[in-house]
Amino acid sequence: MSNLKNIAVVAHVDHGKTTLVDELLKQSGTFSEREQVAERVMDSGEIEKERGITITAKNCAFNYKGYRVNLLDTPGHADFGGEVERSLMMVDGVLLLVDAAEGPLPQTRFVLQKALARGIKIGVIINKIDRPDERIEEVKGEIEDLFLEMADQMNLEDYDLDIPIIYSSAKEGWATNDPAVKRSDMNPILDFIVSDFYPEPQVEEGDDLRLLVTNLSYSEYKGPLFVGRIGKGTIRKNQNFTRCDRDQKNKSFKVSSIQIYDKIGFKEVDSASAGEIVIIAGSTESEIGDTICSTTAINPLPRIEVEPPTVSVNVSVNTSPNSGQEGDYLTSRKLEELLQESCRLNVALKYEHTEDPKVLKLKGRGELQLAIVFEQIRRKGFELMISRPEVLFKTDENGEKTEPYENVVVDIPSDCTGPITEKLSIRKGIMGNMMPIGESRTRVEFRIPSRGLIGYRSTFLTDTRGEGLISSEFLGYDKFAGIMLSRQNGAIISDRAGKITPYALFNLLNNGKMYVVPGDKCYEGMVIGEHNKVNDTNVNCVREKHLAAMRTAGKDVNIVLPPVQQKTLEWAMDWIDDDEWVEVTPLNIRVRKKVLPANKRSVLRGDKK
Repeated sequence: MSNLKNIAVVAHVDHGKTTLVDELLKQSGTFSEREQVAERVMDSGEIEKERGITITAKNCAFNYKGYRVNLLDTPGHADFGGEVERSLMMVDGVLLLVDAAEGPLPQTRFVLQKALARGIKIGVIINKIDRPDERIEEVKGEIEDLFLEMADQMNLEDYDLDIPIIYSSAKEGWATNDPAVKRSDMNPILDFIVSDFYPEPQVEEGDDLRLLVTNLSYSEYKGPLFVGRIGKGTIRKNQNFTRCDRDQKNKSFKVSSIQIYDKIGFKEVDSASAGEIVIIAGSTESEIGDTICSTTAINPLPRIEVEPPTVSVNVSVNTSPNSGQEGDYLTSRKLEELLQESCRLNVALKYEHTEDPKVLKLKGRGELQLAIVFEQIRRKGFELMISRPEVLFKTDENGEKTEPYENVVVDIPSDCTGPITEKLSIRKGIMGNMMPIGESRTRVEFRIPSRGLIGYRSTFLTDTRGEGLISSEFLGYDKFAGIMLSRQNGAIISDRAGKITPYALFNLLNNGKMYVVPGDKCYEGMVIGEHNKVNDTNVNCVREKHLAAMRTAGKDVNIVLPPVQQKTLEWAMDWIDDDEWVEVTPLNIRVRKKVLPANKRSVLRGDKK
């Protein structure tokens, strides 16, 4: 299709993709002057708005200088790499965003590798050049080195490494071709998008339809929807087409609706031609990777294959004594339906059954990706239990055990280098590179087993006083690194059910850090805090002070307890040990032992890996 551009905006997390897309939409005339537009309009999900990150790829469209532009905003976190891989299958060009101070980071390398492998044209935007700690020239050199390194690794001898670079401040709403010249608009980027640098959609010749399903959605009015770019031919409303699924069973269906992206919404059309990204209704059983063909020429495209999962968790129905009190009690059948739906919408997720019919195993790219799935289930009003995340081991050709490794990059205050290096070394990390960034910060790279990162991020934020940045990139599988203790300290466990009292908590403060407050309900086997010793301890946290014959007025109101940190799902999944569950309900997140009765479990802890 002429005058059409399909472009994806990709970057490392928090480098300003969504803010940039906001400004491009506003300055291209997409919204009227009186229209109220929310900040980070593309982060439409409730969890995305709360956390300030993009979780799922979003499409939008605008018109500029006679061109129609389909723009895809992609996630920046490595755990959602599957979303990026699918998005790149629908575009012919990429805008690669790089922070003017932080430079290229692991996810930058990941998205660049995927784009180069598909032969997609890449333009670079160095964003946040208004930062006081910007290092524009150094970052420009790092980007060029990264392109050369990736082209050499992938043997791309004929790839044009003359990469155009634009400089911008998405937050202030301007871009420029010369960092010394400040402008008042984003026109350099808009003009670049519709320039000859980015090709029009590459499509096959012919009239027979071929469309690869790359995303799924749902409408209350239209039912199940599937999203994809038309690679060949034309799709028309009220015509029959054939869906080719994973099992090569071809099923015919009638297209009941065709939509294209329009601004941040949709527009109904009667037909769409090759190159256009469309949203189709009519088939109730579509899966990501299916091909939609003409009924007279059935020729399915290769299915979407993304990088395999590296982390798994066991998910169980809630068997705690408080189950069903704060949400809908989840049956194993309903739990499987919810996990099945999550895997259907995201090809980077997999689930399987275990020996226990109440327990299922969910596999994904990382802890954050899995935590988001459980947070979504929780917000639907359900209860469930989650085990400690564990990496997926493999056996190589020689019969030796292997495990996934990651390249970890930390940007930290220079005075934190010692503690960070020590902690990562304990977790089997090996330092690969160290370089100063500006006057007060240092960037350090480590090669570390993926399981060494489980439960580390909260420790990292504490050690860097909240000023550190950590990111990782999956490297592949290598030799098993040996036994690793999951958590250094034991747990403080309630030995009976009841309501927690301030008197009991005050007298337990010497035992360690508490994760509960007075008034919380507890039961036998529930973890209420972290012990200051290696082993676990069982305590009575519900006892009350008995009345004495002689009492001083006001004596009981002097109890002052330290503040308790907020219990998030990621924190709980990081903190728990192998013999514990995270109990998740719509109202609370608790940690409990897998074996609840105190007389049936030991308080001694050892290496369980």
